[in-house]
Amino acid sequence: MREIVLDTETTGLDPLRGDRLVEIGCVEIFNRMPTGQTFHRYFNPERDMPAEAFAVHGLSSEFLSTKSLFAEEVDEFLAFIGDAPLVIHNASFDIGFINAELDRIKRPAISRERLVDTLLLARRKHPGVSNRLDDLCSRYSIDNSRRTKHGALLDSELLAEVYIDLIGARQSQLVLASESRDTRAAAYGEMPRRQREVPLAPRITEADRAAHRDFVVTLGDKPIWNDFLPAV
Repeated sequence: MREIVLDTETTGLDPLRGDRLVEIGCVEIFNRMPTGQTFHRYFNPERDMPAEAFAVHGLSSEFLSTKSLFAEEVDEFLAFIGDAPLVIHNASFDIGFINAELDRIKRPAISRERLVDTLLLARRKHPGVSNRLDDLCSRYSIDNSRRTKHGALLDSELLAEVYIDLIGARQSQLVLASESRDTRAAAYGEMPRRQREVPLAPRITEADRAAHRDFVVTLGDKPIWNDFLPAV
């Protein structure tokens, strides 16, 4: 099954009050494994960047002023996500901004029925504790040391790892791999490897050993071979 892990960065918290989308990052997973396929774009929000938002993601108005408008990249974005389920942390926030941008250019909204909200999954699995992305990375021993600022693509990559652990898919993959090896062994009559009761006779003759010793003598005062050759 194909799924898309998605994250966004914005100019603020409320698209209904003029806040805009400035970054989208998407990671494709297939059968709960990242495929390496990604989609990543920055967008010109056509407005200023509040200091509070800049402190979160570090995207300045100057940097974004040279980027494409959402309308110019929307077809590639929609083609990448296709009709796959969208895995998002706090999905109502991100989809609210995406749908607001789609509404501005008179395109159909993305159905909320497609959303898999990892924040809700985490709250059900880990009630009563913080379930921010950083907390989940720590809980599942996922290296998030690169996350000095929020970034849509990096956060999507981390969330993909979290999601696989959160739903128990990683453990299932290990079990399936083990079962597959056992099934293969049974099907093909494979037996565990063991030592021979009677070792095979050595193929190297005494003449071969003597010739090798003569060669080592030509290598200088302290050839490394002397560490491995038995004393004569």
